[in-house]
Amino acid sequence: MIKIPSFLLVILLLIPATGWAQHGFENTKVFDKSKASPKATLTDIDWIAGHWRGEAFGGITEEIWSPPLGNSMMCSFKLVMDGEVQFYEIVTISEVEETLVLKLKHFHGDLKGWEEKDETVNFKLVEIQENHVYFDEFTFERISDDEMIIYVVADIDGHKDEIAFPYKRFQ
Repeated sequence: MIKIPSFLLVILLLIPATGWAQHGFENTKVFDKSKASPKATLTDIDWIAGHWRGEAFGGITEEIWSPPLGNSMMCSFKLVMDGEVQFYEIVTISEVEETLVLKLKHFHGDLKGWEEKDETVNFKLVEIQENHVYFDEFTFERISDDEMIIYVVADIDGHKDEIAFPYKRFQ
């Protein structure tokens, strides 16, 4: 299996590159700063809740999404390679001012944080369709009740790429 160095993961995963009018990727959309996010509630996206597993970067990825409660959904994410956790994320989708905002924090395998103590990586809602939830360069696509794909635009050494995280319901 391929071992991805921690410094590359910081650059590679879920660090949004903002401010692009067009990015040319098929599965993600860019938030238009001249417009507001659409009105939405967590009931519009409650299909995301569940225990999901997939493969990416030569390892196993896992996300566990709680159902809506207290105006938010929460998720724990981890990437396991060669039997070791490479990193974790804590993610929330919250109802804020009649729309949704996705926020996340990264942690090394030893739970030391990547972002500063009071900082999060934030993604504004762009659009919701029946089987798609588009945040700024971050998309959830429902394939079936037991499959979804998450697409994320990442900046790798100055080159933008859209990365797919395919998941199947685990339990």
